[in-house]
Amino acid sequence: MIDSLIAVAAITGTVGIYAAAVYIYKKFNSPFTIPVIIATVIIIAILLAFQIPYEIYMRGGEWIDHMLGPAIVALAYPVYQRRKILKKLLVPILSGTMLGAAVGVSTGVLLAKWSGVDQLIIHSLAPKSVTTPVAMAITDTLGGATPLAAVFVMIAGIGGVLISSTVMKCFRIHHPIGRGVGMGSASHAIGTATIMEHDQLAGSVSTIAMVVSAVVVSVITPGLVAVLM
Repeated sequence: MIDSLIAVAAITGTVGIYAAAVYIYKKFNSPFTIPVIIATVIIIAILLAFQIPYEIYMRGGEWIDHMLGPAIVALAYPVYQRRKILKKLLVPILSGTMLGAAVGVSTGVLLAKWSGVDQLIIHSLAPKSVTTPVAMAITDTLGGATPLAAVFVMIAGIGGVLISSTVMKCFRIHHPIGRGVGMGSASHAIGTATIMEHDQLAGSVSTIAMVVSAVVVSVITPGLVAVLM
């Protein structure tokens, strides 16, 4: 009974906080008010303030976590709507995504290595630019820490959303194909969902890039890590 109440409270609280975060984002429309960031900060603050263990929160939170898969699959609908345009541009999208995936893994590993961090952290950091389930599976194969991999994935997603606008302006990347490939291959689902709100073509490209990047990173990461280490 108590577990059920905790689960209901966690689900209701999380949805309520996220709804409030969406309202704040619509009102201020800033990269720093993205719902994922606001909701995450508020939930962490509440857990710390009331000393609620993460395991207890996840009794309800895991039900929301299970919806991540269907939510990502739902991103395929805009891709289907623009399938004719995307089919014509499939080669540049795929080539750009594969290059982006390789660069993402390589730069992360090399920067971590040059910084002198522990090998466990490097193995957990390598697949940071793909969705959490894929990153955790790759990290487990490499012998890293899967919880740490999940943290790095979130940092990559949120960080990409925060700086993407500035970076794209600096490099004059205005075409939706370029923006979509960059966001999908660097910031996975968080970046894809964010760019989809402003440009559905770029969001569709980002969805393809996110999926392709997950496959490419899964294949190349073990080999790249072995070579670069």
